[in-house]
Amino acid sequence: MKVKEQLEALLRSFFLSSFVRNYDDFAKRAEKEKLGYIVYLLQLAETESTERQARRTERLITQAKLPRGKTLDGFDLTNQPTLSLARLKELAEGDCLDHCENILIFGIPGAGKTHLAVSLAREWCLRGRRVLYTTAAALVQELLAAKRDLQLNQHIKRLDRYECLIIDDLSYIPYNRDETDVLFILLAERYETRSVVVTSNLIFSQWDVIFKDPMTTRAAVDRLVHHATILELNQSFRQKEAECRQRKLRKPSTEPDPQQPGG
Repeated sequence: MKVKEQLEALLRSFFLSSFVRNYDDFAKRAEKEKLGYIVYLLQLAETESTERQARRTERLITQAKLPRGKTLDGFDLTNQPTLSLARLKELAEGDCLDHCENILIFGIPGAGKTHLAVSLAREWCLRGRRVLYTTAAALVQELLAAKRDLQLNQHIKRLDRYECLIIDDLSYIPYNRDETDVLFILLAERYETRSVVVTSNLIFSQWDVIFKDPMTTRAAVDRLVHHATILELNQSFRQKEAECRQRKLRKPSTEPDPQQPGG
């Protein structure tokens, strides 16, 4: 076996894929630029590290099941006076996950609750955090299936691998008691051990329609709010876009009517 083949086989066995692709080109450049062996090795190591980080980030985003196209830079703060860009960037750093804090996002439909939740989750993935996005409807069905199979505790432990669980649209489904029971168990298990992000159209005083009885509602709210940041979105982006379209349709044309004589 040739020396290059031996070297490449060893590098592959060490899972140094970037080394395999780049060592020869880097060696030629190092020789041309009269770089020392240490600088040459450092450049190879830095390239390997960068590519590994990129692959890990992509893997985390894929595992998080995040809807595509939603970024923090693309979130319009123009009509959300209660939100601070500085505060959102602070949350994006991820220290809140270290302290097992929650983020609760309230607002009318179309205000951008999902966009904001997914954007924060994406920022955390970029920083190497493990998160998972799910709708509330899908989550309760998964929990119910696990309960039927006598696997509820195991399923909750699997979810515990994620530093943050994003539960979207908590208010849309008319839950029955079995569904709210498993949802409450999950929230209770994550209390002060892992973070959750919850989006909802309903303010806390209306959550009795979700958890059915005042005692369970109060217990669920207490656990979520104890260590939480609450973000309120009041302006609907979809409504704003619809109003803009209507204004454009109502705008009188500046082009001359071909049937009218010219002035």
